[in-house]
Amino acid sequence: MNSDNIKKFMSKSSNHVSNLNRVLKNIKSDIMVNFIHLDPLGIMIITSKVASKSDLQSIKNYVKFTNSIDSNDVKVPHLPQSKSYLKIISILYFQEVSLSPITPKLVKDIIKQNQIFDNVILVSKPCVIKAFPKSYMTIVWLDIWDVQSGSKTKGLINRCFNVGNNIITIKGENINPGILQCKNCLK
Repeated sequence: MNSDNIKKFMSKSSNHVSNLNRVLKNIKSDIMVNFIHLDPLGIMIITSKVASKSDLQSIKNYVKFTNSIDSNDVKVPHLPQSKSYLKIISILYFQEVSLSPITPKLVKDIIKQNQIFDNVILVSKPCVIKAFPKSYMTIVWLDIWDVQSGSKTKGLINRCFNVGNNIITIKGENINPGILQCKNCLK
């Protein structure tokens, strides 16, 4: 929302907490709004538990139809997100069709074409590194946006998918290690 709408909404935040709790009680939700917080990105509505999609929709409808603000200015509500890290192993460095080396752009295209990556949003471009200097296999690190429970990442770990004639496996990672340094040549 724009700053005028945020000011109008926050001026009556205690009333909005009560009204939102009434709305959530009417739809038989098991969450409650604890307080409303002003955040640099907009308004943050803090609830007692993680909100479901129907809870988020009810909260959005309440905010959207509040008399004091412009309903066209209300954005889609979302749960807080965090970064999760994945590693894709066993991708050939040279792709069979084009015989060109795999690039981050090609990895993005592969991800878009596979339905197991539906609703996955990349934080940054994929990091593609050869497994060993003389190897034809690569390792690809992906940083993705995930909900705080990590359910997107958990759903992808140990899943397999095809790239050409090869079966590729997804593994979980603690953090993207960046570009590795060779212990022999220090490159």
